[in-house]
Amino acid sequence: MRLLLAEDESALADWLVRALEQSGFVVDWVADGRLVRRALRAAHYDALILDLGLPGLAGEEVLLSLREEDNPLPILILTARDTLAQRVATLKAGADDFLAKPFEVEELEARLQALIRRSKGREVTRFGCGQLSYDALTRRFTLGHEPFSLTAREHALLRTLIQAAGAPLGRRELLDRVFAGDSEVSPEAVEVLIHRLRKRLAGTGTQIATLRGLGYVLEAAA
Repeated sequence: MRLLLAEDESALADWLVRALEQSGFVVDWVADGRLVRRALRAAHYDALILDLGLPGLAGEEVLLSLREEDNPLPILILTARDTLAQRVATLKAGADDFLAKPFEVEELEARLQALIRRSKGREVTRFGCGQLSYDALTRRFTLGHEPFSLTAREHALLRTLIQAAGAPLGRRELLDRVFAGDSEVSPEAVEVLIHRLRKRLAGTGTQIATLRGLGYVLEAAA
């Protein structure tokens, strides 16, 4: 699941991006309210984490403009302005939830999952390849009926491949999705992860194949 974080406190934003990515989310960050709309045009997001005290364009204005356009994107307000009047005002303006600073990241994750689950109705999106399956709502892999444990990066790459539903993905695309926001990572990092995942998947009936000139694809082993 991909999130857009609009937060001008760089230390908080950096911590949030790292914490949420470790839990399997893909997170893009903007520090100015004027950049929110540009980001939403460039990519599909499952939810927006919106700070009210943004420079350029205040969070309240971002919220109102999105709702005036009937944009259904789930929006969680993250702010230090923890008053009843503020909560009521933002919820009436169209926010889906409100979380005051300081907060625990576990609560933020739980609230985000609930928002995204409600936005998608009761449908549970599942992806499968051979005996390997992935539940997009719980963000968990299973192999047969057993949990399939992975590191955060392995999880992100395998999730990207299984959600591609058999379409090949190039190294650059995988790099952008798995290491989003980390400009110092070299393309070879993808190959290292592919090598590790191939070893983890050996003998499971699912494999990562290389299609020359196209990229990598997850498929059931012959």
